[in-house]
Amino acid sequence: MASTVWVKVVGFSDVERHSLNTLFRLSARDGLQYSLWSPESPASAQVALIDVDSYEAGLELVSPGFNPHLKMICVGAKAPTLAWRTVQRPVDWTAMVHMLDELFVASPDVDIDISLDEPAATALPPGIRVALLAALPAEARLYLRARLALAGITALEEVDTLKQLDVKLKERSFDAVLVHVDAEQLDAWAMVKHLQDLPTPPRSVIAVAQQPNWKTLNLAERMGCMGVMEMPFNPQQVFSLLQRV
Repeated sequence: MASTVWVKVVGFSDVERHSLNTLFRLSARDGLQYSLWSPESPASAQVALIDVDSYEAGLELVSPGFNPHLKMICVGAKAPTLAWRTVQRPVDWTAMVHMLDELFVASPDVDIDISLDEPAATALPPGIRVALLAALPAEARLYLRARLALAGITALEEVDTLKQLDVKLKERSFDAVLVHVDAEQLDAWAMVKHLQDLPTPPRSVIAVAQQPNWKTLNLAERMGCMGVMEMPFNPQQVFSLLQRV
């Protein structure tokens, strides 16, 4: 079954959108297909194509719902500095698809180092976002696996101990780390402290706590967490936090 990469398109004329949609259909291959994202799509957008010369782009870039971590390919003369790539008109749509492939298609020339001592981490295609769940209860992992996928974070690792956490962090970097904590047990914050003390901490650390109180919120803020996710889970809160990853 092909994996779908959802592409958010902002602005552009009807003719340009038709050209892009047609090329997406023609470029579908085994294992991957690009599709235009809409609010009704079953997952969050994984990349955005933005016509910076359009009125819609101006609204999008100042919207409270704008995700600054989303990779952006901008078309036009006045692209924002956080754009991943910028192209000018007339647009070469075939080249645009090749640009997307840079993010989401693994290179066949990757040199893989095989070691007999330690199993190597599974290589992920470029552009795939990955999260790490640390010390979470089994039922919470099942729920968050589904919610992370809807947020466009489709690869997931799980650990239960600080030692396992350290091994995973040496294998790869993570877009988000969700850690189960308990305000009444300081030992439960050891993983968060370990993440905070890394030379390059993960960009998004989210504490997950059972009915967090003011102490939990205060500790999370002091230890650099992006936020606290409450159990039992509130779908709107979960969605809001994951949109910031």
